[in-house]
Amino acid sequence: MRNEGLGGWPVRRALMTPGRTAFVFGGSAFTYAEFAGRTARLASRLQAAGVEPGSRVAYLGPNHLALVETMFATHRLGGVFVPLNFRLTAPEIAYQLGDSGPAVLVYGPECAATVGGIGEHPAQVVALAGPAPGEAEYEPWLAGGEDTPIDVPVRLDDVALILYTSGTTGRPKGAMLTHGNIVWNTCNVLVGVDLTADDRALISAPLFHVAALNQTLLPTFAKGGCSVIAPGWNVDTCYDLIEKHRVTWMFGVTTMFADFAGSPRWPGADLSSVRMVMSGGAAVPEVLIRTYQERGLVFCQGYGMTETAPGATFLEAAESLRKTGSAGVPAFFTSVRVVRPDLTDVAPGEPGEVLVRGPNVSPGYWRNPEATAASRTDDEWFRSGDMGVIDDEGHLYVVDRVKDMFISGGENVYPAEVENAIFEHPAVAEVAVVGVPDEKWGEVGKAYVVCRPGTRLTRDGLREFLRSRLAKYKIPVHLEVRDALPRTGSGKVRKDRLRATTQRSNSSPHG
Repeated sequence: MRNEGLGGWPVRRALMTPGRTAFVFGGSAFTYAEFAGRTARLASRLQAAGVEPGSRVAYLGPNHLALVETMFATHRLGGVFVPLNFRLTAPEIAYQLGDSGPAVLVYGPECAATVGGIGEHPAQVVALAGPAPGEAEYEPWLAGGEDTPIDVPVRLDDVALILYTSGTTGRPKGAMLTHGNIVWNTCNVLVGVDLTADDRALISAPLFHVAALNQTLLPTFAKGGCSVIAPGWNVDTCYDLIEKHRVTWMFGVTTMFADFAGSPRWPGADLSSVRMVMSGGAAVPEVLIRTYQERGLVFCQGYGMTETAPGATFLEAAESLRKTGSAGVPAFFTSVRVVRPDLTDVAPGEPGEVLVRGPNVSPGYWRNPEATAASRTDDEWFRSGDMGVIDDEGHLYVVDRVKDMFISGGENVYPAEVENAIFEHPAVAEVAVVGVPDEKWGEVGKAYVVCRPGTRLTRDGLREFLRSRLAKYKIPVHLEVRDALPRTGSGKVRKDRLRATTQRSNSSPHG
């Protein structure tokens, strides 16, 4: 096979384990042989639609088997897959389509209004449900494809994915990941997680996000395991799927795991099949990690970002108790440093910016050489923009984003540390802290909190709670209680929006 990239994976897996279940979706199970046949037919249809090596194919919609099929079929043709955040508005999607220039757009019925509002675009449109004028219904369209082998030469350094960053500042950038980036990331996961062919992964985080796709689904596929795909995150659905399919591991972000542990089903649910849960993308409060550990579940963390495909560090299961709160050590095939502003290495315990280098690191941003150059040091280390510390055993602790740190009375304040302390309050379900201007101190903290049902929180009550936990200058001066926090599609809090709406006055007793 001349395809060295992901496009060859369905064929290779089908040869090795044709009868094993590759995916469960919508109440149906699909073997590796069946999945290989479906992707072959889809590849022939995409080829007939004009997809060739280098062409982009976009996908817009919630988690669906068709997303995975579209990705593998695109890669079989040497194309570039562009998964889009279905929560974005039509103008936001229009920008990403205009930037990436796909030949084909596949979308789910939930996104019909968004697609209708995009306006003119060159992509051929394929609907998962329909039909509607100018659209092809997905299943009949797929069934009309041919099973004839397509073996386009694809090298590991060819671009496989364009993943648009969250865009917390300015326009989102299209991070390019090569087939080699993804293969090496998969190797890093398999070294750190010890997956087996009997593992069953629950995919409930969005597959347009790099962690669900590259850190969970693809390593499971490479090992010949089974991925149980949920359309999206729903606590009860998650419990049901774990019990029905005996799920062994899952990935999630902080809010997902907080919701899961806060469910009334938590104490009595059968979670005996789950041997590990894994989180990344943002610091996880230690109290939440302890909640899972006390339930007998191994809670592992990793650290990374879209541009590192995403795994940069990983905390292995054996260290999850001793190093609670750590993001672990560098992944096996990846190097990580923490540096001062002059790019010299920090001492243990000294905060600095995290740099990453390795075969999993993106070659740059799509059609954006300026942003690519700005993200690299002169000796080609990727600048994460994250603050971290390394302990005396080489374990990384992510402190915060460089841009999120603020200075109060001459002291550095890292919001993630403050959020961790606030999260221990029994009334707090979600929290985000930002720095806001202050005439006396320059900046002070403002906490945005979502309370648990049936509870309330006051500014003075929160400050009193924190007095024994944080230095005085770290304790937020302001509190605002909200029904929800603004988030990106990958679950990260949109702190730029919080800063933009910050009021310069103290909150009322009710927030």
